[in-house]
Amino acid sequence: MNSSTSEAHVRVPLRTVLLTIAGLWLCYFALNTLRASFALELQGELLWRRGLVCIVGFSVTLALWALLRLFDRQKPWLQIAAALVLAMPAAGLVAWANERIFADVQERVEAKIAERMGYTLRRDQVGNVIIEAPAPRATGVAEDPLGADGGRAQIVLPGREGAGGRLIGLLDLALSRYFLILAWAALYFTLLAGERARAAERREERFRSAARSSELRSLRYQVNPHFLFNALNSLSSLVMTGKAERAEEMIQGLSAFYRRSLADDPTGDVELAEEFDLQRDYLAVETLRFPDRLRTVIALPGDLANVPVPGMILQPLVENSVRYAVAPVNRPVTVSILAREEYGRLVITVSDDGPGVPPGTRHGFGIGLANVRDRLAARFGDEAGVVSGPVEGGYRTELRMPLVTE
Repeated sequence: MNSSTSEAHVRVPLRTVLLTIAGLWLCYFALNTLRASFALELQGELLWRRGLVCIVGFSVTLALWALLRLFDRQKPWLQIAAALVLAMPAAGLVAWANERIFADVQERVEAKIAERMGYTLRRDQVGNVIIEAPAPRATGVAEDPLGADGGRAQIVLPGREGAGGRLIGLLDLALSRYFLILAWAALYFTLLAGERARAAERREERFRSAARSSELRSLRYQVNPHFLFNALNSLSSLVMTGKAERAEEMIQGLSAFYRRSLADDPTGDVELAEEFDLQRDYLAVETLRFPDRLRTVIALPGDLANVPVPGMILQPLVENSVRYAVAPVNRPVTVSILAREEYGRLVITVSDDGPGVPPGTRHGFGIGLANVRDRLAARFGDEAGVVSGPVEGGYRTELRMPLVTE
């Protein structure tokens, strides 16, 4: 429903329409003025008349646009047919205005052109055009100074004073204006096709953004139930062992953790400092479960504190360190969360000095790590990456992503 409504309102902006019409008739004015300057006299009288014709042409073309808008949502062949038909009366109006505006000066212009070429141009009483020119002399024949016509020849052309003659002249004039207006109509529908293409691109981008947001939201919600399952197991063990005070403290810690994590937009970014604080809250809860085994090292340079990152992107990695490095052993294990800038990219490392990958575990394919990979890919595409695996003395996961500064 929304997409069809958006498509129905795709229009060429009025400003663009006015600029193209003005550009068309300004070019017409400039080219005709340039041509006339080489061949015609009376430039002062012709100039304002030509400008008036251009104003009429602008108005007629604007009215044509108002009619062509009715075909904006039609098929291309209907648009072409409408342009071919509607351009005819438009061209006729411009030609008629041109003929009327130049009517009182046309004969003088023609006479000036003929005079420049050595001819005389005049009309007789019935409207016939009489062209007089020096008569050619035959070779070897002396000129007769008393010749009837003074040595000049005449050509008489039937005038176009009748309705038929004027109509033919008007049609000749309209034909040239027809192709001019038709060219603008083609330009208009080309601009309309461009607007439709841009509107389609915008709709596609909105759909793509909505799909990406849905994917991020789904991946984000996979994190919370996973963490809650582990936390409730820890809380259950505390209750069963009679550690009521520590269980109450864990409940308060869980409440603070979820209050912060659920307050954020699951599809949005958070500042890196906020993400690190969230992991501190989580590790504080886990420290209540493993008070003698869990040690933490968290280092965040001050210049990276405000860098945006996907919310809770580190949570599955820190959970894995607690689950696979701290829980299985009886010795102290240090979980480290470090951030740095490297070659203009943000690098975050989550590591531990635990026993590494337990036997039979396919490292790199767990739900938590796969979730992190998917979220980074959905957020940054190929510009982000995850490298995870055992190292000497423990296990390390390294996230690399663009250093967003906006």
